[in-house]
Amino acid sequence: MLGDPHHLPRWWPRVSRVEAVEGDAFTEVLKGSSGKIVRADFRLVASEGPRRIVWSQEVEDTPFARVLKSAETEITLTAIPVGHTAGELADVPGGDGRETQVTIELRQELQGFRGESVLSLRMAGISRFGSPLVRRAAASTIDEALDGLERIVGR
Repeated sequence: MLGDPHHLPRWWPRVSRVEAVEGDAFTEVLKGSSGKIVRADFRLVASEGPRRIVWSQEVEDTPFARVLKSAETEITLTAIPVGHTAGELADVPGGDGRETQVTIELRQELQGFRGESVLSLRMAGISRFGSPLVRRAAASTIDEALDGLERIVGR
């Protein structure tokens, strides 16, 4: 389910559908709370079977480039052996896990703005003060994605 972009609308927040899945590229059609539709292009940059997947958003020459320099999502699955906790995994060699720990990491680098003009200084303020907002939005996205996966697996 994680490796097939067509499943994203089932569990990833605000994705209404996925289009143009070709090779390692796909387009998410996102629907905002205001109902506005936005398209975002992604490329698979790493995949280690069902255990780890990384995709990167193509931000250059898109409206996202005003805010983001780069954006990458990594999802890692770790089997938790029966009778252990995720914190004890380092002490457990292999094991037949019945539960899986899902880790989602969003790495987003904001655009940095330099210059002496008033416009550039305002933009620098957005970058500097926008970072906590971006972190909060990323945390909310991760929580919603994890909730979506839990709905699918029935927990």
